[in-house]
Amino acid sequence: MDMENTPSRNKPVDKKDEQLEQYRHKNTGPGKKMTDDHGTRVSNSRTTLRAGKRGPTLLQDFHYYKKQTHFDRERIPEKVVHARGFNVYGDFEAYKPMKHVTRAHFLGKAGRKTPVNVRFSTFQGSKGSKDTAVDIRGFATKFYTQEGNYDMLSLQFPVFIVADGMKFMDVVHAAKPNPRDEIPQATTAHDNFWDYVANNQESAHMVMWLMSMRGRPRSWRMMAGWPINTFWFVNERGKGTFVRFKWIPKLGVHSLLLDEANVIGGVDPDFHRRDIIEAIQKGAYPEYELGIQLISQEDEFKYDFDVLDNTKLWPEEIVPLEVIGKMTLNRLIDNFFAEGEQSAFDPANVVPGIDFTNDPVLQARAIAYRDTELHRHHSANFEELPVNKPIVKTNYNLRDSYLRYRIDVDSVHFHNNSLAGNTPAEATPEEGGYVHLPEEVDGHITREIPSDSFTDFFSQPRMFWNSLSSIEREDLTECLLYHLQYVKSKSVRQQNVDMWANVDIRLATVLAEKLGVNPPKGPHVPVDASYPSLSQLNTPHSAATQKVGVLIGNRFNGSEVKNTLNSLEQSGVFMDIIGEQLGFVTGLDGTEIEVNETFLTKYSVLYDALYVVGGKAQNQAKFMQDIREFVYEAYKHFKPIGVATTGQSFIRTSKNNNLEGVVFSENNPNFEKDFITAISTHRFWNRM
Repeated sequence: MDMENTPSRNKPVDKKDEQLEQYRHKNTGPGKKMTDDHGTRVSNSRTTLRAGKRGPTLLQDFHYYKKQTHFDRERIPEKVVHARGFNVYGDFEAYKPMKHVTRAHFLGKAGRKTPVNVRFSTFQGSKGSKDTAVDIRGFATKFYTQEGNYDMLSLQFPVFIVADGMKFMDVVHAAKPNPRDEIPQATTAHDNFWDYVANNQESAHMVMWLMSMRGRPRSWRMMAGWPINTFWFVNERGKGTFVRFKWIPKLGVHSLLLDEANVIGGVDPDFHRRDIIEAIQKGAYPEYELGIQLISQEDEFKYDFDVLDNTKLWPEEIVPLEVIGKMTLNRLIDNFFAEGEQSAFDPANVVPGIDFTNDPVLQARAIAYRDTELHRHHSANFEELPVNKPIVKTNYNLRDSYLRYRIDVDSVHFHNNSLAGNTPAEATPEEGGYVHLPEEVDGHITREIPSDSFTDFFSQPRMFWNSLSSIEREDLTECLLYHLQYVKSKSVRQQNVDMWANVDIRLATVLAEKLGVNPPKGPHVPVDASYPSLSQLNTPHSAATQKVGVLIGNRFNGSEVKNTLNSLEQSGVFMDIIGEQLGFVTGLDGTEIEVNETFLTKYSVLYDALYVVGGKAQNQAKFMQDIREFVYEAYKHFKPIGVATTGQSFIRTSKNNNLEGVVFSENNPNFEKDFITAISTHRFWNRM
């Protein structure tokens, strides 16, 4: 490819980036002349060709025809679920060799690096919906391994909403907008979904996770991921081990409050994608460790959950989590459509050493994803698109279909041949050929469920409830109420109250009182187990990459503010300087600070903490009111607030507040340190 046409880039960072370089094309720059797609230069791309100055457009205007008809076909069908998403690149590094349990090459050696492409997405909404919806989120990772592509499709919960793939269409239909009016968008706050939940009660466990803080991640960088399915690890000796995976964010798991998520969805629907772009551009690369849980084949029936049941999690206190590697996301895509919208992930894309168990949901997913992409792309060649293309050479007898890019020059394209020496030849296991685990199968053809675990709908939801802190329980209750209060059918509200009584009678009683239905009869299931790993309050906390809104005007204390900003920057804190207008503000000592955002476009909910400097402005009354609104919202949402000496008038002690998490600069030689500690805490739940 003519390198004159490629963007100026640094040296490729990995094999995938090197492969993509041949597809990159730069259309702009000195000397670039516009052409049609067949290479003819265009002299006019502004007006159509017509018969006379005021006459009709001529059909012979092929420039217009090509331009318009290509535009008419620019969109492809969006995904039925996970339509709204965003992709980034990175790499995965193995911490230790895992050859004793799997022959997968990318896990075979400590320090081995594998390029990855990750797509974060929301489940319900359309492409144009909001990032911060209370929703199931996808966390799909494509490993470009030396044995072909391996796709690991995760959610931010460890459990799924159905126990059998047969019901997947039903739950999606129930969650999507009403087919009569296409309302509501990107939310389950409607009758259909909650009617489904009450009448398909295996959904209770995942719905609890959805209604918890986990359903509202602060950032994709602060969101865990579980592939939910049970796979086999298979080693060189052909021995199988049950395995489940988990992505663990190094920044910990942190969430938005329901009120914040709702407001952010309106003022910045691109909040999550903007967040990850900013982090990567600033070099604060998102990192996730990969953990595995292993159960030996001999221990398949040892536990009180079925290892094949996707509505059940494997408690980490019972099945320990072993960390085996780390993924770093360090590179943005060049083109959203080519590398994001066209990206395709499929749980059936596995490599030697990873195999399918008889997990009923996994078995169904192994068919569904490829079929979806065949529909979206109208072609069987979507795997040849640059973002989906493996970095290893491919030899196969597949042919043709729409928009075939590859030119196969063989005259023979069938297996078992003599004309080409029976090539491409099958590979032996020693040569890297994929071999399934020879798992024993017996029994009669049936539609029976695999075990009684599949009909135990409430033991693990009760366990999850027991494991939450009082703050998390209150938050989950509020989120349930928010969604159920949108339900118009009193019968559906009553059915939900009766169902949630199985999880906790007090929870169901509160729901009944607030929803105007009869009290539940109870009692909840007799489960006392609880596990610290399930509470989000036990996650790591850090000030790094937390975002602080600096509220500032003129005539501030220059040395005080500059010292604070420098300390925040050194701690890895992200900042926006927010003022009355763009430009510079000037301190009492002549210090100048550039204002990069204004109160007109920014809102308190977009920040994890505030630094209230105050000062003077042209419209002083409006400036002070804007700051007061920011402070009120941040205080209400339990966020840290740092107060400069010139900002004290905005926060005062009263009998109605305790100012927990508010750090004042005046007479405090440790202000910067105390403020950073407060930012690291994230929320002050005991605040009044």
